[in-house]
Amino acid sequence: MVIVGAGPAGAALALLLARQGVPLTLVEASPTSARQFRGEALMPSGLAALAAMGLLPLPETIAQRPLAGWAFWANGQQLFQVAEPMGSLRPCTLVDQEALLRWLLDDVRRLSGAKVLTGRPVVAPMLSDGRVVGVELADGTQVSGELVVACDGRSSRLRQKAGIELTRIGSPMEVRWFRLLAAAADPVADWLKGQFVTILGGGDSFALYASVYGGVQLGWVQDSTATVPSSAADWRERWAQASPERLASLLRACPLQAIEGPMLLPVKVGRLERWWQPGLLLLGDAAHPMSPVRAQGINMALRDALVAARQLLPVLGQGNPAALDQVLAGISAERLLEIRPIQASQARELARADLLRHNGWLRQLLAASTGWSSPLLARRWQADQALLRQGWGTLELTIPNDAMMG
Repeated sequence: MVIVGAGPAGAALALLLARQGVPLTLVEASPTSARQFRGEALMPSGLAALAAMGLLPLPETIAQRPLAGWAFWANGQQLFQVAEPMGSLRPCTLVDQEALLRWLLDDVRRLSGAKVLTGRPVVAPMLSDGRVVGVELADGTQVSGELVVACDGRSSRLRQKAGIELTRIGSPMEVRWFRLLAAAADPVADWLKGQFVTILGGGDSFALYASVYGGVQLGWVQDSTATVPSSAADWRERWAQASPERLASLLRACPLQAIEGPMLLPVKVGRLERWWQPGLLLLGDAAHPMSPVRAQGINMALRDALVAARQLLPVLGQGNPAALDQVLAGISAERLLEIRPIQASQARELARADLLRHNGWLRQLLAASTGWSSPLLARRWQADQALLRQGWGTLELTIPNDAMMG
């Protein structure tokens, strides 16, 4: 079989299948796992998937740090904060995703029957009698397989070439990501105290946290009506104006040369209601590009891989295309049970943030009432996070010990 894309879904699926002796080729367009920005947060749902794969604890060579908690500020006042692990078995954990992917790929390479091709973009699926039977690479190489799994991201080339339409959900949004470089950002990191902090003020909204890559990551939500700052000095002042007094002073003291970015991330959320065609399965962002709210991308991708491996192992290698396609339909149906409500929950959270960002009177009311409203807000927010943290509770996160290639 052929797996296209060595992100979390592709790398994890390749490892799970190769461990069971499935011959496969993993094809990745990029020569390395490095990207300018990768998400870092593993929710308890993603950690549960890694545990089910037998990959926990992660090796110490992969930088990782439990998140201390979550805090929300509006108009200079802390609305509430909630400590991890919020009743979960494991706390939300920040992890070096690049190192995690390298580790997974190294394990795949060590398994007989598995081949990893990096720096080899896929240009099109190969078809025979209406069935996908492999992929063609940019250098003209053809890689055949009984199944092609597209894990090639939210702009999936294979999805486009296969003519599969993605249903958009909600309005497009833009997030501009910055990195405040260490050691200049250390005072800001100290103020954060290991928390993921969301700031709302003056019609702006941004979040920041101390990154496992070093320094501080800061994501600013782009409002279509807002004026975008044109220089690092303007950005720094914009953040400071929305921040509580102490953070504002720390941001203003951060040297301009220590501000890296912005990197524009256009966010288009969507979902396929059918993740497959004969001989082709789509997983991860290729099937369901996620909103950045609560870092669901990597977590859902890992769970996609686990479910796909569990269902595929009994039928791969049997030479029965009809049975294989039936399994592809089953994978799609099972994963949609989780993806649909997760995306709906993300949309509700984003709508609440938009309401606060666009209504100064509401921010002021909440900021003025924190003496009695903070516990209520914290309980309500924590209750709303259950699905985004734990995932769909009935999902079977197991791979039978006797599941082998047919």
